[in-house]
Amino acid sequence: MTPHIILVGLPGVGKTTVGRHVAKELGLAFSDFDDEISEKFGKSVAKIFAEDGEAAFRKAEAELSLGWVSRGPAVLAPGGGWIANREAVAHLRPSCRIIYLRVSPTEALRRMGRGINRRPLFASGDPVDIMQRLYETRRAYYEADADAVVETEGLTRDVLVGRVAGAVSAILDLKHESHERRI
Repeated sequence: MTPHIILVGLPGVGKTTVGRHVAKELGLAFSDFDDEISEKFGKSVAKIFAEDGEAAFRKAEAELSLGWVSRGPAVLAPGGGWIANREAVAHLRPSCRIIYLRVSPTEALRRMGRGINRRPLFASGDPVDIMQRLYETRRAYYEADADAVVETEGLTRDVLVGRVAGAVSAILDLKHESHERRI
């Protein structure tokens, strides 16, 4: 059975954009976790964080992850903090392959552009400091949990989609699941 493919990385790395294209290329379903959680709450992620708190969002994230266990294979794009929500990761880990889209904090901020205003974790404080802290606290999870690492710096969307699709194919062909591939 084909496992779920989960794209992880910093906010702004392109998990949703790349994920949609990779899913289409591979003929798989696609899910953006932030969109699904927003739909469940009936409000934006920013409003969920502001009105219900990050804990409520992380609980919904874990519940959504559990729900995907019984669904057919898909490319999944959780939020950047999903990887640190160990309950959420534990639900999906047996039935998924994780691809870490690596990007520098500076490049992630550049890619987010004006969209940074919609990101609740960047609502207060210096975005550069916040992104650097996110990178420092999440990097170990990204690297430890990744079945493949795809470097994204300087790549166009089309090249990145091709590399991720290639990483997925390589992962699915691996005999030893613990082997990490750097693409």
